[in-house]
Amino acid sequence: MTLRVLGAALAALVLAACATTPAYRPGPPSPFPGEPPPRTQPPPEAESQGRRIPFAALVRADHGLAVIAIALPDGSVHASVGNVGVLPHPLTGATIVGLVAVGGARKVRLLRAHPRATATLRAGWEWAAVDGPVELVGPDDPIPGIDADRLRLLLREIFTAAGGTHDDWDTYDRVMAAERRTAVLITPERLYPSRR
Repeated sequence: MTLRVLGAALAALVLAACATTPAYRPGPPSPFPGEPPPRTQPPPEAESQGRRIPFAALVRADHGLAVIAIALPDGSVHASVGNVGVLPHPLTGATIVGLVAVGGARKVRLLRAHPRATATLRAGWEWAAVDGPVELVGPDDPIPGIDADRLRLLLREIFTAAGGTHDDWDTYDRVMAAERRTAVLITPERLYPSRR
């Protein structure tokens, strides 16, 4: 079998899997800042071999190590690796996927211009990806309702949701502040589960 035939077969399988994947739609935004929207969005989970696999279970399976992909206007994709966790949104309480990025990182600059990302987790042959709009929260990306102290705690929450632990939180906080770390919050709109 030629590589061209194999490539076409693989593309057909990927398209078929994506076509049968239900889309996640977030609930309507709350008209009141700080008040959670209706809980119409289920937690991110995938289905494999007839069983449901929570996205969060894949976080725990491999330290939340994920590929983060950002589509660029020229049609190319910027991909990088980061640790993600599943946690409640700091203002709305909706289930989100979060990661912590260095403030001056290319990923953060790209997300400012194109605020949408896909995070893909893998553990063995199981995988799942969430795709959705992104909010940035950091020293260079302030948002109403999250002050410096709340940002400090949010960075800790994302770190622990991704499976991280630390013996000295004061040192962790100082390093995060010195590196102008930014919280990247992905609201899952679509889920792409593994199919075997």
